[in-house]
Amino acid sequence: MNVEQVYKDAGALLDGHFILSSGNHSNRYLQSAKVLEDTNRAKLLADALAKVIRESGIEIDTVCAPALGGILAGYELARALGVRSIFVERKEGSMELRRGFEVSQGEKILICEDIITTGGSAMEAATIIEELGAEVVSFAALANRGFCQREGSSTEAKPECKLPKETPFFALDDFEFAMYTPDTCPMCKEGSQAIKPGSRA
Repeated sequence: MNVEQVYKDAGALLDGHFILSSGNHSNRYLQSAKVLEDTNRAKLLADALAKVIRESGIEIDTVCAPALGGILAGYELARALGVRSIFVERKEGSMELRRGFEVSQGEKILICEDIITTGGSAMEAATIIEELGAEVVSFAALANRGFCQREGSSTEAKPECKLPKETPFFALDDFEFAMYTPDTCPMCKEGSQAIKPGSRA
């Protein structure tokens, strides 16, 4: 599957001047909500990701997604894997498991995002889940921004990656875009105004 083409066809691979959830700037942006609004396209991507995960032989009881961006991807992946779907959400700045969701001791959890850049939000979700006694057995995303190393990729993890090296990370493709801190961003120096199209304002 040509995942980049899927994003392009959905109008979800954007060019411009963007603020990422990390606070850094980039000239390209993956807007997964535009991909996932088409249920057939969402199914296609989730089924492909589920196939890769199944082939690894990892046992998974539940998919947990960080809200808001990961919920649709997490739900679709859980459907494709035939397991339960839950999510954690931010309340007063911290991730929490709410809405009656519970995890059991030793329950095997996959943390799913739409996009993983450094894995910060995924690790926040993993920390909450593990504090409640479940076990995070893997991470997954539709696309990898290239800071972390996904299974089957030759792209090496960069120092910014927050995902643990010993836990498998699955994604459909790597998207390595230029990224700048606000004080080194060449677009800012040219007077361009950055926008933040993601789920966290």
